[in-house]
Amino acid sequence: MNKWILFFALVFFSTLHSQQLNCTVTVNTEKLAATNQMVFKTLQTSLTDFVNKTDWTGKALKQSEKINCSMYITVSANSSDDFIATIQVQSSRPIYNSSYSSPVLNFNDKDFSFRYTQFQNLIFNPNGFESNLVSVVSFYAYVILGLDADSFEPNSGTENLVIAQNIANNAQQGGYKGWSQADGFQNRYFLINDLLSPTFSVIRTTISDYHTGLDLMTKDLKGSKEKVKASLIDLNKLYAAKPNAFLTRVFFDAKSDEIVSIFSGGPSITITDLLDSLNRTSPLNSSKWSTIKY
Repeated sequence: MNKWILFFALVFFSTLHSQQLNCTVTVNTEKLAATNQMVFKTLQTSLTDFVNKTDWTGKALKQSEKINCSMYITVSANSSDDFIATIQVQSSRPIYNSSYSSPVLNFNDKDFSFRYTQFQNLIFNPNGFESNLVSVVSFYAYVILGLDADSFEPNSGTENLVIAQNIANNAQQGGYKGWSQADGFQNRYFLINDLLSPTFSVIRTTISDYHTGLDLMTKDLKGSKEKVKASLIDLNKLYAAKPNAFLTRVFFDAKSDEIVSIFSGGPSITITDLLDSLNRTSPLNSSKWSTIKY
């Protein structure tokens, strides 16, 4: 009997400490007319538990090691159990030996519709399609995990990104928008396929080199800025092959404000070439680049 008690205690302890995400989930209904809010409160609680309590990788992490992220769902319409929404997904990772967290992902998915009944169980099945709600949230959980791993070591997030691609492939059978290349050029299909494509590999290398540079900031601020600069100029390689690539926009949606901050203070370095590169690779942010003070 004592052996069994010990066994179940170990299983409980392992489960308790095996989650990988520290995610804030918000369900916003401001765009809806007066409606029963209880279903949305239940949805928010269920999604919070689902994302934070699912063991996505089987790797036990301490609370301080979990990835800080958020999923902000804005519901624009609903009829019975059918919902039309958008989901803004953000994640960040800590910078070595500092209290600062650097944004890694900031993506707004406008093709998010799903069915949900109050108190419905949310269960992730990696080998099949259960519901679009579960598939979309699980997909982004693995994208967050993959990009976070990449930010510490080049291409170390591939395993998680492949699972996200699997989810995307399985979800196509559900018929919901955002999973197919026929649904546009800036959706989940292209996000995950481009991340895993050799054509766009420089994006993932840049993510790694950029954050490695930031990790040096408390030791060598000038050297850190040079490394971050070099990682950004590297994106010219992608621009030469694929001008205005979707992934380039995804990268700068997360990083543009931080880049302005990094190069507007501290020890000065030559950034004329950097500004030329930024204006070439991310012209949509040219107004921000013009504010960089040096």
